[in-house]
Amino acid sequence: METIKNTLAENFGGSAHNLAGGSHAFSLDDVPDLSGKVALVTGGSEGIGFGCTHTLLKHGISKLFIVSQRKEVIEEAYKAVDEELGAGTSKKIVWLQCDLSDWERTANIAKEISDQIDRLDIQINNAGRGIMTQQFAETNGIDLHMAANHFGHVILTSHLLPVMKKTASAGHIVRIVNLASNAHQGAPSETAFESVDELQKDYGPNGQYGRSKLATLLHAKYLAKHLTSSYPNIIANATHPGIVDTAQTNIHIHEPYPILGYGVSAGLKPFRKDQFEGCVSTMYAATACEDSGMYIAPPSIVEQGSAQANDLELAERLMKLTREVVNEKTEAGKKGCPLRDY
Repeated sequence: METIKNTLAENFGGSAHNLAGGSHAFSLDDVPDLSGKVALVTGGSEGIGFGCTHTLLKHGISKLFIVSQRKEVIEEAYKAVDEELGAGTSKKIVWLQCDLSDWERTANIAKEISDQIDRLDIQINNAGRGIMTQQFAETNGIDLHMAANHFGHVILTSHLLPVMKKTASAGHIVRIVNLASNAHQGAPSETAFESVDELQKDYGPNGQYGRSKLATLLHAKYLAKHLTSSYPNIIANATHPGIVDTAQTNIHIHEPYPILGYGVSAGLKPFRKDQFEGCVSTMYAATACEDSGMYIAPPSIVEQGSAQANDLELAERLMKLTREVVNEKTEAGKKGCPLRDY
C-alpha cells in the first residue's frame, strides 16, 4: 500500500500529491530561509521553473538569475511575482536570454553571471525540450534534445563551477539540481554514449526525450562522484517532477502527436500536478537535501531509477563524449581551452 501511495504522490497532483508521509513528507512551506543566498534557474519564467522561482523569492533569496528564451514570458513572470510577493520583488531577478542549444552563447551567459556575483548557492537546471520530434541545433548540428537538455546545462554548470567552489570553500552548502524524469526509463536500451553518430540517431519523440533525461540524471551522478568528493559542500542531485501541467503537456505534445497528444493534454489534465506541486522535489533538492548523487521524486522520495541511470561507466562515457563534442564544436575548444566539467 505504501508503494502505491508513493507512486501516486510522485506522479499526480491534487489529493494524490500529499499521499506520501513520514520521512518522505516535504512541502514548499518547509523550504528554509534563503536570505543572503544567490540562485540560478534555467527556464525559470514558466512552468516548473516558475514554481522554483516563485518559491525561492518567497523564502528570501537575495538574488536570482533566470536564464530563458522568451522575453514576453519573463515580463509576465515579473508581474506575477510583484503582485503575489510584493511590489519590487522582481528587482531581485536578473533575466538573461539564452537558447541552451547555442553553446557559445551559454558560455558567455555564464561569464556574465560570474562577473556579477561572488557566490552561487543554488543552480537549478530546469529548461529543456520536451517530447517532440527530432530536430538539430542550428549552431552545432547536434540533436536538439541532447544539445539543449544535456550539453547546454553541462556547459553552463561547468563555467559556473569556479564561483560555486568559492562559495563552498567559504563554508556554505552549494546545491546543483538537474531536472530529470521517470521518462529516462524509456531511453533506448542500446544507449552507450560512444559516438556522435549515436547522438544523431532518431529514436522517436519518446526515445529522444528519454535519452536526454537519462543524460541529465547521469550528469548529476557524475558530479556527485567527481565534484562532491573534492568539495563535500557541493551537492548534486537529479529530480523527477511528476506529470505537471505545463506548456509541454498542454501544447508541445501535439507537435509529435497531433491527435494522440490529447490523451495527455486533455485526458490527464485533471490528474496533473500544478507548477508548484511539480517543483516540490526540486525545491527539496535545492534547499534541504544533504546527500549527493540522489534521484529524488516528489515530495522527497529517493528512487533507484533504471539500471542505465546507475551505470557509472555509462556516465563516464557520456561525459567523455560531451567534452569531445563541445571542444570540437566551440571556438574555445578549437583554441585549446577544453571543457572542464568538474
